[in-house]
Amino acid sequence: MAQPDYATLMDAALRARDHAYVPYSRFAVGAAVLTANGTIFPGSNIENAAYPMTICAERVALFSAYAVGAADIVALAVVTDTAEVASPCGACRQVINELAPNAQIVLFNLRGAQQLTTIQALLPHGFGPAQLKE
Repeated sequence: MAQPDYATLMDAALRARDHAYVPYSRFAVGAAVLTANGTIFPGSNIENAAYPMTICAERVALFSAYAVGAADIVALAVVTDTAEVASPCGACRQVINELAPNAQIVLFNLRGAQQLTTIQALLPHGFGPAQLKE
């Protein structure tokens, strides 16, 4: 596959961020995943008054792709309004490790900073399906 179009993917993450439901934290996050066939699935974080029910933007985007059978994720973009780029939380790292283990990940903020990384860099020695096999 050709190099992912990060600009388009990042724009989708920015647009997704506009739809975040964050009445409690006011910390809006946008994400978007790109599949091998070029389809982009956006995600935004969705909070809930029962805080454990909150779901992160990365998982929304990944679950949306998987829900329609688009499992060949090649890239993921995550945008935050932070001084530095923000890395996915531990729960999201675990999900990325399983659902998009080969994806390139671009982390960026509204100030123009960006970092290209992988789940192997973010979650070394991650637990996954291989550990469940005998």
